[in-house]
Amino acid sequence: MLSILGPGFITANVDNDPGGILTYSQAGAKFGYVLLWTLIPTTIALIVVQEMAARMAVATGKGLSDLIREEFGLRITFFTMAVLSLADLANIFAEFGGIASGMGIFGVSKYLSVPIGAAIVWLVVVQGSYKPVERTLIVLSLIYFAYPISAYFAKPDWGLALRDTFVPQFINDPDYVPMIIGLIGTTITPWMQFYLQASIVEKGTSAREYRLARWDVVIGCIVTDVIAFFIVVACAATMYKNGQHNLDDAAQAAQALAPFAGPFARLLFAVGLVNASLLSAAILPLATAYNVCEGLGFESGVDRKFKEAPIFYGLYTALIGIGAGCVLIPRLPLVKLILLSQVANGILIPLVLVFMLILVNKQKLMGDFRNVAWQNAIAGATSVIMIGLTGMLVWNSLRG
Repeated sequence: MLSILGPGFITANVDNDPGGILTYSQAGAKFGYVLLWTLIPTTIALIVVQEMAARMAVATGKGLSDLIREEFGLRITFFTMAVLSLADLANIFAEFGGIASGMGIFGVSKYLSVPIGAAIVWLVVVQGSYKPVERTLIVLSLIYFAYPISAYFAKPDWGLALRDTFVPQFINDPDYVPMIIGLIGTTITPWMQFYLQASIVEKGTSAREYRLARWDVVIGCIVTDVIAFFIVVACAATMYKNGQHNLDDAAQAAQALAPFAGPFARLLFAVGLVNASLLSAAILPLATAYNVCEGLGFESGVDRKFKEAPIFYGLYTALIGIGAGCVLIPRLPLVKLILLSQVANGILIPLVLVFMLILVNKQKLMGDFRNVAWQNAIAGATSVIMIGLTGMLVWNSLRG
């Protein structure tokens, strides 16, 4: 299994970033086990969408931004990159906020942990090449298994959790629809498709190796949502059960575990949060740099030296600097930014899926790698559902 893990596994696991951990924790704290049912259809949709991106990478040898520019023109590419980059920037704030929160549990000031974390992720990517960077990211991804252990110590009602996983429930609560959008938005994010496709191209995966790339994607998608399941369960078994329904940040979820699940569960949750923050703080700026440079025709890739891809590395450095610097601003409403970024992801994903569906069905582009009917049905349904949920969110906001 370890031999085939790569871009698909890394991309899916980075999806459980501090923003995702906060969203899952908030879902468990506010609604208990009730929203676990959303993880099954979301996992299926995630596998289909990620597999489409992997297949396009193998069939064309080009990143998604490259294909959008070539097929739809520079104007629409520039608009798409601008909107997605703003959403990514809010996510980058969340990543460095996660470092500050997670290390705060261990008594380390954010004015120390955030600059050191920023320096580490910058050095790993800028001074490395593709294979060592990939191996480092895979090792960091495996640390996510701290969450299932943490959930075990929380002593949840496993029967109720499994029932709510397979039996959907709908609640008349104004926060119910926004939370579903946030859960889907944090699981199927726009940046993932761009990063996955770009990293598979840079890895040089050939058509003969496509089968392994597909297994890499499938395993990654399943693992990431299994981890999400345990995060929701841990918070439902502790915070929701004891009437603590709102969170200020993901670190509060870790702190809340201690009285009910013990200090070991708290420390594991905190370790998972810090690890997720470092991993995603490296990947999100990288994904944004790939998006912009591919879309506008600049050289990109971690196998290139700084002088060979100055725009790519310059943008990566700037995003890390801005993200880390903003987190150090006193009284920044970081939680609102994190949750809004997850909702923004949910709103933006239909736009990305429309591009992907058009591209992946083009005979001249994909040949025998084109979508089949059931893949179009699932990806199309995901777009329609997200548009419908977003419409409900806007309607509820206007009524409120």
